[in-house]
Amino acid sequence: VLHCPYCHDIEFSDRQLGVLYRMPMSVHQAAIVAEWGPVTLYLNGHTLDDEGAATMARHGVRVEAARVVGLQGERTALSAVVLEDGRRSAIDALYIAPESCLSSPLAARLGVTIEDGPMGPMIKTDADKMTSVRGVYAAGDIARAPHSVSWAVADGVTAGTSAHRALVFG
Repeated sequence: VLHCPYCHDIEFSDRQLGVLYRMPMSVHQAAIVAEWGPVTLYLNGHTLDDEGAATMARHGVRVEAARVVGLQGERTALSAVVLEDGRRSAIDALYIAPESCLSSPLAARLGVTIEDGPMGPMIKTDADKMTSVRGVYAAGDIARAPHSVSWAVADGVTAGTSAHRALVFG
């Protein structure tokens, strides 16, 4: 079970892949994963709007409406998704887009603007990573989607140099 098609791609290319629908971003994720191999989007009780259905058709993604009730496999090898009607859908990897949340009340206490991001709430920042409160900077997963260690590090460098420039030049 994987979260990111860019972190886990080549090792699953040309294999049976699945995406579990958790949020509208799951349609986007399924279209991306379709670049690596055949994909099934498991709606898991959700429905697709016309645009989502068209996107899945355009990318050759199979859509399964039945709820997922289990996973089968041995050790770390996934072999199937178990559906509520008893069917087994063979897959080698299942992508699930994680929903993020702010784990601390600090941002709200500081009064920074928090906006809805594609994967959950995020702190709004400008290009220098300054928030809506002068002198308060945010970097990484708390202020960017999608989440990535590389981008978090780069954002931290930007926030740090921006904060330093603000201290030096006002």
